[in-house]
Amino acid sequence: MKRSMHFAVLAALFLFTCTAAQADMLQQFAGQKGKIDIAGGTAHIPVMNEAAKRIMTVNPDIRITVEGGGTGVGVQKAGEGLVDIGNTGRALSEDEVAKYGLVSFPFAVDGVTVVLNPANAVKELTSAQVQDIFAGKITNWKDVGGADAAITLYTRDEASGTREVFWEKLLKKGAVADKANVVASNGAMKVAVSQDASGIGYMSIGFVDATVKAPLLDGAEPSQENATSGAYKVARKLYMNTKGEPQGLTKLFIDYVTGPECTDIISKAGYIPLK
Repeated sequence: MKRSMHFAVLAALFLFTCTAAQADMLQQFAGQKGKIDIAGGTAHIPVMNEAAKRIMTVNPDIRITVEGGGTGVGVQKAGEGLVDIGNTGRALSEDEVAKYGLVSFPFAVDGVTVVLNPANAVKELTSAQVQDIFAGKITNWKDVGGADAAITLYTRDEASGTREVFWEKLLKKGAVADKANVVASNGAMKVAVSQDASGIGYMSIGFVDATVKAPLLDGAEPSQENATSGAYKVARKLYMNTKGEPQGLTKLFIDYVTGPECTDIISKAGYIPLK
């Protein structure tokens, strides 16, 4: 009993210390006023929302808005000065940097995984099978060890950073069949596949939960730890981007998200914080 009480006291002390440290970090926003507008990659939204909530709770004079739209929207809106931070699920191209003068701030590692309906009996796929499925060459689940049922394809639009990583690193820039259903976000992908027993799509590993399942790929488990170590190859960094070097509240927000005090938010969202 005494030993259990000792551990309980230590755990409570650790929690208090962590909470106090986070509170100290949030004090940099004390006395500040203004607004930060954020848009772009949908994988970023859970992290952005929680960081914004903490900051606005400490200081109600700060207003932070978070919208999705995908990586392409993040690039365009930040580049045109329509938002303060444009989120992307990939590194910026040289053309984007040259055109808009954007500066990037990576904060997390995220894998991109194939997802199936939990009722699907398929537990593992090879890269070659995934490529053939999305190209429309394999059209029935029985051809990859599943039930005798037509495969329903789900993909993202071309502005999506998740799509670009999946297309480049797994599909090797191969074709995506015209019949594929286009969905607008990681969340929409999860809903679509969870409601379609014959569906296959792809999403950020951070969005995977019990409503979908992520099969092994070439024998590797699609986990964030494997994505970070390199055991799982379909991975990317998540970025915040600004037009020129960030100033004022925007800089404080970026410093907060990329700092040690925000690692719990990033981990809770299912990603690996960058060290």
